[in-house]
Amino acid sequence: MSASSDWANPAVIGLMGFGMTTMVTGLSNVSGLNINGSPVLALALIWGGTAQFLAGFVALRKGNIFAGSAFTGYGSFWIALYIMLFIVGGVSGNDLLVFWFVWTLFTFTFLINAWKHGIGIFAVFLLLFIAYLLLDAVAAGATSIQSAAGYEIFLDGLIAWYVATAILVEAHYGRKILPH
Repeated sequence: MSASSDWANPAVIGLMGFGMTTMVTGLSNVSGLNINGSPVLALALIWGGTAQFLAGFVALRKGNIFAGSAFTGYGSFWIALYIMLFIVGGVSGNDLLVFWFVWTLFTFTFLINAWKHGIGIFAVFLLLFIAYLLLDAVAAGATSIQSAAGYEIFLDGLIAWYVATAILVEAHYGRKILPH
């Protein structure tokens, strides 16, 4: 038995960490919902950040470079966003534009590889790529689309949550029940 088989599939933790944090972040961008930064702050640091980061290392340990790089990368994203917004503070539109832009590029790298990992993962990365394009536009001054971006970001998180649920159900029942 190889050492990598001693580790469980980290996809559920990674996708749940990403999905739930992304859903709350998306809703915090929808005008009129009045969600303060507290849920985003907590989830970004612990669930979307730290848990997803650790899931990435488990995936790398299991030899999965795609999931390992994605989970470690996006776990780092949430930790960096937390530090930038809640510790450093005073972030300008240009700061956000540069931050969103490099993450748009990072996401594109995974998008062009995502189809091989199933329709659910492809949908997560396609919607995430669109989300970053919308965030790029908001940071560049198109603030009128922020609520629409928030709904799109929420949808991306919801799909990630669904894929995680499908993977967990499949592992638990030993067969594919929910398509992903």
